Amino acid sequence: MDATATAELDRAADGPITVDITTTGRRSGEPRRIEIWVVKVGERVLIGGTPGRRDWIANLRADPRLMVHLKESVVADLPATATEVADPDVRREVWTHLTTNWYRGQTPLDDLIADAPLVELAFGDELS
Repeated sequence: MDATATAELDRAADGPITVDITTTGRRSGEPRRIEIWVVKVGERVLIGGTPGRRDWIANLRADPRLMVHLKESVVADLPATATEVADPDVRREVWTHLTTNWYRGQTPLDDLIADAPLVELAFGDELS
């Protein structure tokens, strides 16, 4: 990943940045693009959401490969792989972090830790 893309993702340590992601539809096999937030907690780059049915997480469970489309101050398409975060200690760390404050205003913390979709992203050109 080039330095400008890395710097853009590093901005997510100060709060969510808006990106698009393209996943593969679990039933259709077709590309599915949506707008979503990315946050950074320590060295982890993550996508989360409030509890409930989310097509993006279902698609990533079926095929963890995705494309992250940076579109704010830097425009770039970054291939990545998503790994669902199941460890309750990591989930607590993420959902109590400053960058995820907005989510806590929408959903009680215990519900986020127990039920909210959460994936960690690993970036690399070899994933495309």
